[in-house]
Amino acid sequence: MVLSDRDIKMSIRKKELVFNPDLTADQIGPASIDLKLNDVFKVFNTEKQSLLDIREKLPKDFTKTIKLRKKEHFVLHPNNFVIASTVEWIKVPDDMVVRVEGKSSLARMGILVHTAGFIDPGFEGNITLEISNQSNIAIAIYPNMYICQIACEYLSSPAETPYDKRKKSLYRKQKGPTAADTRNLF
Repeated sequence: MVLSDRDIKMSIRKKELVFNPDLTADQIGPASIDLKLNDVFKVFNTEKQSLLDIREKLPKDFTKTIKLRKKEHFVLHPNNFVIASTVEWIKVPDDMVVRVEGKSSLARMGILVHTAGFIDPGFEGNITLEISNQSNIAIAIYPNMYICQIACEYLSSPAETPYDKRKKSLYRKQKGPTAADTRNLF
């Protein structure tokens, strides 16, 4: 069951669902929470890599990091892709899952925001976002703009092995955008 604004606020007050920095009142909608775009981006380093073979260990330099200066924007060109993250660090309790969705206003311009399905119980860190421009025109995106929304759902019971205790979990306590790790794909 998706949590309403009332239940989201209660979970935050009880320090079950934790955000840093604290959310502002306008970030909590009727059944979701709006999150903001951070100022660090990872782009594919096409000068160094022309192929990523997911059966091989990914080279350390397959992405390059871009950190924007104050008031600077990031230009996302048509059919391009960037890895970014939320400003907000989140800690998800063991009895909850968080689903990430892009903002409809951005989707209507061709900006698709994705994360790998949902955020597991026991996860803590910044949420890495995969952002692509599916339109035929370049679009400027800005740090601190609302980039995605999350919906929170309680599980039928707390996870037996939450994300932070699972040996296979690759992205524990991630800070900022985190590039792919293919160790668990095969």
